[in-house]
Amino acid sequence: MSIRESLQQRRSIYGLKKVLPVSIEEIKRLVTETTELVPDAFNMRSQRVVLALGAKQDALWDAIYDAFGGKVAREKIDGFKAGAGTVLYFIDTDVVKGLQDKFPLYATNFPIWAQQANGMLQISIWAGLRELGVGANIQHYNPVIDDAVKKLFDLPERWQLIAQMPFGGIATEPDAKEKEDITQRVLIAE
Repeated sequence: MSIRESLQQRRSIYGLKKVLPVSIEEIKRLVTETTELVPDAFNMRSQRVVLALGAKQDALWDAIYDAFGGKVAREKIDGFKAGAGTVLYFIDTDVVKGLQDKFPLYATNFPIWAQQANGMLQISIWAGLRELGVGANIQHYNPVIDDAVKKLFDLPERWQLIAQMPFGGIATEPDAKEKEDITQRVLIAE
């Protein structure tokens, strides 16, 4: 499957289940290999990933619900908890700071470049999951959940949480995606 075909199939899948069409080992391999392969400016390797599975998956979404003190719908959180796992995306801010110090002329760009690399990592893993027949969606409950996540996984303070990607077997496919007039967003200058 080509990259474009993967992106065409990639969708936000909210109907998740714990049963996967592939082994957990395949998921681990996908996340590990993709994290190694996705580029990062100046080869800074600022990206960090936690793959929450099993009891940690359930504990994560319970902790997220608790962090909001009941101000998010339990049904929504339980929908994410129903998945087989969650990919948590981080940036190691010490790595970024180290390069800012080493290359002061580019200092303001390193946080931007780290965010860009994180976005590339997210879409690459998301498309890779879909290639495996696994559904996923992306969530942004941070910064409200930052302390709870760091405590649950015993993570260093320098890891900045960027996004959460619950994934699992596909319980329900989303409706067909509406086509847009892409010329409103893409200008081709010849």
